[in-house]
Amino acid sequence: MTGGITDSLRVLTAQVAQVSDLYSQRFDICRDEFWHLAKLTEELGELTSVILGQTGRGRAKDTTESELNRQLEDEMADLLAHVLLLARHRDIDLEAALDRKWLAHLR
Repeated sequence: MTGGITDSLRVLTAQVAQVSDLYSQRFDICRDEFWHLAKLTEELGELTSVILGQTGRGRAKDTTESELNRQLEDEMADLLAHVLLLARHRDIDLEAALDRKWLAHLR
């Protein structure tokens, strides 16, 4: 992959890593392999909970549809951020992996 998406993904990963660095410093957290995996799992669980609430399969409490939509967006953002952080931690080139695994089908 070249150009826009690659540059955007690299910039986004760097920005997410800066925020994660601040979080780590503020709460004195060691972000090792297990932490990255645990956070990814936690965020997937939170995303699942929101979708279950939206579809009537889980508790939505007194949450409005607008609030649930906002929660869905936020949890998807959290999940993406933690995917980027885990990939960075493991030195995985997501651009190359996406190109090989997904985008190759478009050629």
